[in-house]
Amino acid sequence: MSLHKLSAGHGYDYLIRQVAALDATHRGRTDLASYYSERGEAPGRWVGRGLAGVDGLGVGDVVTGEQMRLLFAEGRHPLDETSPDSGRVLALGVPYRPSTGEQPFQAALRARFADHNTALGLPRRAALPAEVRARLRGELATEWFRQQEGRDPKGDLELASALTRWSRPAPTPVGGYDLTFSPVKSVSTLWAITDLAVAAQIEQAHHAAVAAALHFLEDHALYTREGTGGVRQRDVTGLVGAAFTHRDSRAGDPDLHTHVAVANKVQTLNGRWLSIDGRILHAAKVAASETYNTALEHHLATVLGVRFAERPRADRSKRPVREIVGVEPRLNQRWSARRLVIDIRKAELAADFARDHARPPGRVEMLQLAQQATLETRERKHEPRTLAEQRAVWRAEAVDTLGGPERIDAMIDQVLRPAAMPMPAATPVWRAQTADRVLAAVEEHRATWQIWHLWAETQRQLRSANIHPEDARDVAASVVEEAVARSVQLTPIDDPADVPPDERRADGASVFTVAGSTQYSSTRILAAEQRVLDAAALTDGQALLPAAVDLRAVRGGGYGHRPGCWAEADGADGGDGPPPGPAGPRPRRSGQDHRSQSPRRALDRRRRPCSRACPIRRCGCPAGRGHRHHRRHPGPAHLGT
Repeated sequence: MSLHKLSAGHGYDYLIRQVAALDATHRGRTDLASYYSERGEAPGRWVGRGLAGVDGLGVGDVVTGEQMRLLFAEGRHPLDETSPDSGRVLALGVPYRPSTGEQPFQAALRARFADHNTALGLPRRAALPAEVRARLRGELATEWFRQQEGRDPKGDLELASALTRWSRPAPTPVGGYDLTFSPVKSVSTLWAITDLAVAAQIEQAHHAAVAAALHFLEDHALYTREGTGGVRQRDVTGLVGAAFTHRDSRAGDPDLHTHVAVANKVQTLNGRWLSIDGRILHAAKVAASETYNTALEHHLATVLGVRFAERPRADRSKRPVREIVGVEPRLNQRWSARRLVIDIRKAELAADFARDHARPPGRVEMLQLAQQATLETRERKHEPRTLAEQRAVWRAEAVDTLGGPERIDAMIDQVLRPAAMPMPAATPVWRAQTADRVLAAVEEHRATWQIWHLWAETQRQLRSANIHPEDARDVAASVVEEAVARSVQLTPIDDPADVPPDERRADGASVFTVAGSTQYSSTRILAAEQRVLDAAALTDGQALLPAAVDLRAVRGGGYGHRPGCWAEADGADGGDGPPPGPAGPRPRRSGQDHRSQSPRRALDRRRRPCSRACPIRRCGCPAGRGHRHHRRHPGPAHLGT
């Protein structure tokens, strides 16, 4: 799941262009259903528990373009202008404030473009080539920089930074949030080439997984703020969203995904309409995404019997992707190659821009180059197609990739009849063991965590168990509860006696706290940190006087000698090492050995523990010139340079 803000005004336009723009056209249609039942995407539907407070709308109602404009662009009731004149006032709180308008630099740049066209005898709004726009933008940015700073920019980076700052769009209210739910590629691949009955079951499983993720957000991550500075965080009834399911990507590849446009309007339990606390929504994004992925796997395993298995990525620093077992990877690659082509072309355009204009492209220019790369690498956009037409094209592409229809049928048969794989039941013992695995997995990546990290890892662990989709929510909650019980809470617990009952949320927490912000750790992490602190307090390590380090640097001597060789190097009578420095001996760090360190680091840190393997011959160490430390730091000659 991805999460993006929708700006009030025109932030919802791309959804309208895909689905809702044609609810009233020159063809005479007055609703979306008749159009999209023939060609194009299906109409959007209203979703969310918050619809209970929106008069005239219910879950499953068709979304129209006018409703989207009223709610997402203006912050008004979706039926404000279409309800009968019955004396009722339809309102969802305070409407959004209009945008402050165009930024000064953008207005000046638009005027510069128009003047350039006028000088050439072209219409003022005529389109300009990309290289001309870039040149004019660079010239105007240089002029603005001289006016504001009284000097020329020191370099291309300074000019690009200023250009990015001036090109930022004017502040606009947040009209909502776009939650995009996309399954792994093997799911879309199987959905595109299997028969209609199986494809319908896959689509139903996708919708059920989207609903599970939305329920998770409503149960755990949806709040609003009230009071001066939003100091109080309040419970809400639920979200108000418009769900749009699309069947293909912009390139025409099979890509089953759903956009849920969540309005930035939520109703408190006492009836007030306020905006969403976006902090919690962003914090819970990964947990909601993993909830969708787990629910999708469980639903598909229940209705179709398919199995998922991990497939490592090329970038091993990222988590493996779980794909359907048996789906041919070549099909996944064929229908996923567009992003790589776009990125390659964008990098080429950025390099050309930097070479031609002697500066790197700014943020706005990079967006334009990305759009140019998308257009240049994309075939002419196809007209809206029926589902039958799409499936015919995808079937032909699959036949071309695999080498024949019989291979497609064999692959589908293998996918729908996988080898039996025993999976454990979610017994109390299994839940306790899973809580231990969740905690161990979180410990590998961070020293402290929040409840969202435990939710996300719990959802990943649940995929290996035989859990019915209807029971997944309760099982996940019980595992998270046990994982929290095994964690050590670092955030102080607020005193219930200090806050009256009406200033507490439904979970019992104070409204003056931020939901999900409690920090946790574990006894193992705390014990490891204590061992480091104890090691830092040791005072039995050998150390060097600052004067000895300075003297060694002047004489061109080396660092990291074995114990006893300092007396020889410094002309002393002998001894096991230099005396402690004025501030006492340097404590040895936990895990640090006695191998020689860089001379530069020795000079910077002034005192270092002595080494058992000295690369300098004249001190008598057995390592000699061939020692690996000497090859890295060649002793006195290095200090002399």
